[in-house]
Amino acid sequence: MKNLKALGLIAFALVIGLVAAVYAAGWVSRQGGVTVNKVVVAAVDIEPGSKINAEMLSRLDWPAGATPPGAFKDASQLQDRIAKTGISRGEPMLDGKLAPLGTKGGLSAVIAEGKRAMTVRVNDVVGVAGFALPGNYVDVMVNAQQEKSGTEEGKQISKTVLERVLVLAVAQEAGRDDTKPKVVSAVTLELTLEDSEKLDLARSVGTLSLVLRNQVDQQTVATAGITKDALFGTARAAPALAAPAPAPAPRRAPRPVQSASRAQCVDVIQHGVLATTCF
Repeated sequence: MKNLKALGLIAFALVIGLVAAVYAAGWVSRQGGVTVNKVVVAAVDIEPGSKINAEMLSRLDWPAGATPPGAFKDASQLQDRIAKTGISRGEPMLDGKLAPLGTKGGLSAVIAEGKRAMTVRVNDVVGVAGFALPGNYVDVMVNAQQEKSGTEEGKQISKTVLERVLVLAVAQEAGRDDTKPKVVSAVTLELTLEDSEKLDLARSVGTLSLVLRNQVDQQTVATAGITKDALFGTARAAPALAAPAPAPAPRRAPRPVQSASRAQCVDVIQHGVLATTCF
């Protein structure tokens, strides 16, 4: 009886093992039959504004069902195209990351449609100690003297004039993969035409400062700026109002003036009879 139990268990184990082997063989065969496409990928890191050539590219097998839209299958289609953004090694070459056909290389290729590039002078303080790098976003602040208003002198004011401005390049470098701070003398910003006019006026009337902000922070905060009076709490007090004039005292009615003759007479009442005696 014990032998029969052992034989039954052995047979059951063999059946389970055979089923598992058949399933595994089917899974491997299905994996081997996955359809793949040849996709062009970057063979090296490609900087924004770079002109692409055959030495920068290679082809890899990519699952057909996972091929990203806009991918290229032939490297010849990418000859002399311009990279609009940074492309890492092994990353598929996508049409959305390239400048339109006919675009020349350089910084102008990475400027977004409808935007302008404008360069401002900076130092190690204005340039946020070199941490304002290509691809970062900054706010632009100006410190200037306000114009006179009537007889009142213009006040010194510090105000944020532009928010969330993209840094395109520092000095002559537009690479966005470096995280090491770079102290440079000029920073190129991507602006709308209206913001370009604001920045041009701001740098002519005062001193500029760049304020580094979080990459994902898209909130804008409109402020009225701050003056010295508001900073140090020395705002001018409102002029004191003149004290009201005291109300005129009420006039008393004049006392009746008694005649001199009346003042020298005395009325005497005796036994109900009034008698007047004058002196």
